[in-house]
Amino acid sequence: MQKIKLLHISSALTWRGGEQQIAYLLEELQKYEVEQHVFCVEKTPLAVWCEKNKISHFAYKKKSSISTKVAEKVAAFCYIKKINLIHAHDSHSHTYAFMSVVLNWNKAGIVVSRRVDFPIRRSFFSSWKYNHSSIKKIICVSEGVKSVLLPAIKDKEILNVIYDGIDIERFVFHQSNILHREFSLPKEKIIIANIAAIANHKDYFTFVNTAKNLISRGLDVVFFIIGDDGGEEAIIKKYVHQQNLFSHIIFTGFRTDIPQTLPEVDVLLFTSKEEGLGTTILDAFACKVPVVATAAGGIPEIITHENTGLLAPVGDAQTLAHYVEKILADRNLREQLIENAWQKVKYFSKENMAKKTLEVYQSLLN
Repeated sequence: MQKIKLLHISSALTWRGGEQQIAYLLEELQKYEVEQHVFCVEKTPLAVWCEKNKISHFAYKKKSSISTKVAEKVAAFCYIKKINLIHAHDSHSHTYAFMSVVLNWNKAGIVVSRRVDFPIRRSFFSSWKYNHSSIKKIICVSEGVKSVLLPAIKDKEILNVIYDGIDIERFVFHQSNILHREFSLPKEKIIIANIAAIANHKDYFTFVNTAKNLISRGLDVVFFIIGDDGGEEAIIKKYVHQQNLFSHIIFTGFRTDIPQTLPEVDVLLFTSKEEGLGTTILDAFACKVPVVATAAGGIPEIITHENTGLLAPVGDAQTLAHYVEKILADRNLREQLIENAWQKVKYFSKENMAKKTLEVYQSLLN
């Protein structure tokens, strides 16, 4: 079998779930005989992480999602380093890798990760880049994502499902009280939180509506929105003001101390209307935090209703509020959900994710 000479490509400018998965994969593949390099945008969190962890990487300037110059650099790097596989970790990096093949005669095979359950655009270019012979495998983060891609992919055999994984040992359950101290909350104050970028598909309107519903029931709770601006922060803050909830909902921005603060949350309220998988839910499982979520995308592949969490229809704030109240009121239910979720999360480890991804690479070079 050929030695795997792998180039990871990322076009992300921030650090979110996808970038954490790249980091986990890089760490785990170092245990195997895989030569790895990273092609990422300069001065981004991923570039800084690679530098800190002494990962071979090449940084580029990102000016657009379609760039012949970036594609040329990918092809040149692959030629110099004799790369035989490219792993494109997002849509724009998929474009760069694909263009390096069709414009610059890059011979490396391409593996594409698909972490979102958005349909592929109905355009000639999108169809071409997903169905080109250079695309050897598309790794879907859930069966939900795979089902969305199926109609657009001619060769269904290139679709694989590999669930994201987490570093379970990173989320050791303990109470830190960081949020209570930082925001001067009484010790008995109940915290309901969502940890996700403030973006359209995360549906923070439903989160706010659920908060309003719970407050109207007289619950003494505070709500946290923990995440960076994904394009809708100003809109959601305006909506919170309109609903007279600004004294009840706290925006923290992006935080790096999630393993320490997540165990402090009493219920994770995850309200996405579209979701590839939802690794924040896995983090909550590992921290022994009960979860109420919407049945969007791949979430039902993690949460079995009334077993590992409680699931409500997308956008149904009233049912979400009812389930949050139910978990807070029923200690036996809460403990049962936490224990079942703890047993399930052990399957979603970064070790399993990396091992299955490595098997995909090996199958292509065998």
